[in-house]
Amino acid sequence: MTPTLRRWYRKMRYGEPVIVVSGLPRSGTSMAMKMLEAGGVPLVTDGQREADIDNPKGYFEDERVLRLAEEADKAWLRGSRGKAIKIISYLLRHLPPENNYKILFMRRDLTEVLASQAKMLERRGEPNATEDERMRQLFETDLWKAGYFMKHAAHVEALEIHYSEVLADPEGHAYRIAEFVGAELDVEKMAQVVDPDLYRNRADG
Repeated sequence: MTPTLRRWYRKMRYGEPVIVVSGLPRSGTSMAMKMLEAGGVPLVTDGQREADIDNPKGYFEDERVLRLAEEADKAWLRGSRGKAIKIISYLLRHLPPENNYKILFMRRDLTEVLASQAKMLERRGEPNATEDERMRQLFETDLWKAGYFMKHAAHVEALEIHYSEVLADPEGHAYRIAEFVGAELDVEKMAQVVDPDLYRNRADG
């Protein structure tokens, strides 16, 4: 069965895909969720984590996601079909195969990710228990595993987007995202919610 035919068969059997926004922490996933919301995609969130100085436009999270690795019953995800949900890269491999998924995977320079995470922990008064070099290794391993999963899982289609490139060309990447999602999204509104002022930790200084 060809990949195209397989996707058609899975769509007929399992319905519209769950749109998953994924990536490492501090990689631009909240920005991507905000873009999808502005474009007209319903979001799956619980509203428990409020906006703060680290994410002034919101986190767009659902705490049920944190239990994907430990819970056998993941039927609640069926209610996310046709909607967007944020799931960190580490948990992607725990997505149940009884859904189709379109994964919008955010990439960001690891130096920027580490700097952003360190500043967030500092502001919260929380210790940074893992040295940067060790954390970099853990992140690299996580990205490799996520990439392997997205490449080989039959129930997944993926589009990788780089955080800095979205900030440099919001409209162009809004079109890319809309085309990938396969819906009539308002790309102008999607581009408008991208805020370059929030690019506060740059690898180039």
